[in-house]
Amino acid sequence: SSGINAEYGAGATFMAAGSSAPELFTSLAAVTNNSDIGVGTIVGSAVFNILIIISLSAILSKNVLLLDWRPLSRDAFFYGISIVMFSAFAWDGMFTWWESLVTLLYYFIYILALKFNPALFRLLDIIGG
Repeated sequence: SSGINAEYGAGATFMAAGSSAPELFTSLAAVTNNSDIGVGTIVGSAVFNILIIISLSAILSKNVLLLDWRPLSRDAFFYGISIVMFSAFAWDGMFTWWESLVTLLYYFIYILALKFNPALFRLLDIIGG
């Protein structure tokens, strides 16, 4: 089948919601109080999640972690583009409604990539050898 494994999808969704909830509420509080603390919180959290969480997971694992390069490449690609988009949209110090819409649409493109993950992985196997 070409769908998202329900168990993995649910697990990833709950992990993402749990790890991002503090940033969401901090950003909402910052917006209502005209503060720019939200941006620093989000960027700092992303750096922490990438550097500390992943590192500690590897260090504390009792087994060697065998990672498939395909999901790592897929997610690094989408993350890299999201950072470029964020930088470009934040350049003038404000986000417009259309920039928010573009970001939301980009998220749905990522969801589509997950939906067609098996086909994407076959394509990556052909490209990557």
